[in-house]
Amino acid sequence: MKRYLSVISLEEALDLIERSFSFVPGTETVPIDAAAGRITASPIIGRFSVPEIHLSAMDGIAVRSADTVGASEQRPVRITDAVRVNTGNVIPPGYDAVVMIEDVWEEEGGYTIRRSVSPWQHVRPVGEDIGESEMVVPSLHRIRPPDIGALAAYGIAEVEVLSVRVGLIPTGSELVPVGTRPPPGKVVESNTLAAAAWLGQLGARCRRYGIVPDEYDRIREAVLQGAAENDLLLVSAGSSAGTRDYTADVIRELGEVLAHGVGIRPGKPVIIGRIDGKPVIGLPGYPLAALTILREIVVPLLGRFGLPQPPKERVSARLTTSLYSDIGTDEFVLLSVGRIGGRWVAVPQSRGAGVQMSAVRSNAYMRIGADSEGTAAGEEISAVLGVPLSAAEEALLITGSHDPALDYLADLARKTGIDLHSTHVGSMGGLLALKKRECHAAPMHLLAPDGSYNTHYLRRYLPDADLVLLCIADRQQGVVSRDGITFREIPDHRFVNRQKGSGTRMLLDHLLQREGISPSSIPGYEREMTTHLAVALAVKTGEADAGLCVYSAAHALGLAFVPVGTERYELAMHRESLDDPRIASLVETVASDAFRQALLDLGGYEVAETGVLRGLQE
Repeated sequence: MKRYLSVISLEEALDLIERSFSFVPGTETVPIDAAAGRITASPIIGRFSVPEIHLSAMDGIAVRSADTVGASEQRPVRITDAVRVNTGNVIPPGYDAVVMIEDVWEEEGGYTIRRSVSPWQHVRPVGEDIGESEMVVPSLHRIRPPDIGALAAYGIAEVEVLSVRVGLIPTGSELVPVGTRPPPGKVVESNTLAAAAWLGQLGARCRRYGIVPDEYDRIREAVLQGAAENDLLLVSAGSSAGTRDYTADVIRELGEVLAHGVGIRPGKPVIIGRIDGKPVIGLPGYPLAALTILREIVVPLLGRFGLPQPPKERVSARLTTSLYSDIGTDEFVLLSVGRIGGRWVAVPQSRGAGVQMSAVRSNAYMRIGADSEGTAAGEEISAVLGVPLSAAEEALLITGSHDPALDYLADLARKTGIDLHSTHVGSMGGLLALKKRECHAAPMHLLAPDGSYNTHYLRRYLPDADLVLLCIADRQQGVVSRDGITFREIPDHRFVNRQKGSGTRMLLDHLLQREGISPSSIPGYEREMTTHLAVALAVKTGEADAGLCVYSAAHALGLAFVPVGTERYELAMHRESLDDPRIASLVETVASDAFRQALLDLGGYEVAETGVLRGLQE
């Protein structure tokens, strides 16, 4: 059985990389219209002065400043030796100043001025912008759009820039190209696409090679070519200890494996190798593991070549959920952070290495050190922002019950400058997050014994809070199936449930009790999903015969739906939050005609109350 080499720490891996390579980047010459974002390889020197001769900075007359001494409103001075000039005109030899036209009265045979000027007043002297042989930008400078115009003005038509060539080789017989719908057992090759986009933003010149199947000789051939043609080679997948993971063996045959296994999660199987003196990195196959290695190892490696490192802005945030971790491993956890009142709150995303939506939904991440067993809920953590601070300030944390309508609300809200981050923990989970002020709003649909929705539980668990409820819609809940299964037929079929604390689970249990059906009689009652769409997907794929979800989820997947009732789905918020401009925009978005139409298009929603605000006592 294949095994990793001795697992080393992340700091040891970075030190090993620094000691093992020379990091000499290549260079190339590019025209300035293709130079934006590239990194200068050497200082760029202006070819000529700008301006190359004295120019007038004003409309007026060019004069000898000595001839204007003493001129004022009370003692005008007549000048016979002057030249009329406009802004940008050359100052003729012998003249050293310009009197503005507003202070000049033209007369036959000369000019009368009522204001004196000092030497070189209102004159753009030679080299005012830049002098011949003056440095425009230094080496290792990222060329910005304003630089392009300046370089052109200073006579620079092309520039020498760093050229760090990065090759990316995807391996795996299970991979299919981007744009292909994968058959069962196959996955779209996305890791090298994401890597090329990320590293390309830093100024690297990335080349993606074709997919190489799990065949030793073909992987060897691809790695040999990639190492010869690039300064850095990334091989995606094949770094684990499985029977078809050949990357380490190929690197070992062609060069040297410096490390196989780094104490980092996700991303432990990473390989650090060397072929012909060049770094070769074996990326794990799981997308989030690959992204972690890119961020923590490959990006710093490119920095050694001279490419600038992205800034890391941090905020101190309160963690909403306890996170447990293994001693001896640095774990990186993706987060959604948002400012609630005067503090930041951090909500962990899924820690699954294959859940790419965690990266999409997150705007920050945290590191749990190798010497720690984890971090408890309520602790202050250091969150590294994955977006500019101004973008993180736009985030609204929505925690509670799931509904497909939230995605469409997020889309419309984004156009008003709001970034919705939804976490699906069920209605009761959202209620508790609202109580601890760990979310801006909590979507819920909690059915009380008296038949009312939401207010009963909010009064019970937040008795002293001044709360408001914003109605999203009245929505249909029902049994989803492929064959039109009714509620009373559930015990005869495999079922998939929602998690404890969700409004849908509470509704199910209420209906089961009313109908005299024991949960123990339902096969699959213990199997839980966190979203309505996950329930519908389990039914569509045949993993279950039936489940309880909203109509829009069943309709989206073309499944049969038998209604069991209509419920009120609302966002609960602290009343004081209505003064937050972000919340005010959210309320306007919910009440908009565009959102109502989106709900109607989804189906299964009644929108007469959509956008209505009510206080807890109403």
